[in-house]
Amino acid sequence: MSDDCIFCRIVKNEAPATRLYEDDVAFAFLDIRPASEGHTLVIPKRHHRTIYDIPDWEIAHLYRIVKKLAVAVKKGMNAEGVTIAQQNEKAAGQEIFHLHVHVIPRFQGRILPRPHEIPEADRDNLDKVAGRIRQFI
Repeated sequence: MSDDCIFCRIVKNEAPATRLYEDDVAFAFLDIRPASEGHTLVIPKRHHRTIYDIPDWEIAHLYRIVKKLAVAVKKGMNAEGVTIAQQNEKAAGQEIFHLHVHVIPRFQGRILPRPHEIPEADRDNLDKVAGRIRQFI
């Protein structure tokens, strides 16, 4: 764990997050700046900066959880599809340097906003969204 990493602090329950899933290896929570309502982040509990750094067994487990969350997000949000994205390094758009996978519900005809255009979500609304997703995990 890294003391200066927001995701490590979330895992240690030292920073707020709307939690969806947790096991010994992986952790999932709603993005505070959702590109689409239900936008979920899936991370390894151990701190790994990028996909280059994580052991094969751990990334395999992480993506099993990504699949589980993709199904739950799609059903819970009544989405028509799901975008799964994972960026590595600043040049690829990575802003938080703890490996994370985005699971974003998608709807026909809706374009995702640019990251700088996304406001912080209301915590009460995130809790309601989490309830919709959790019933399918």
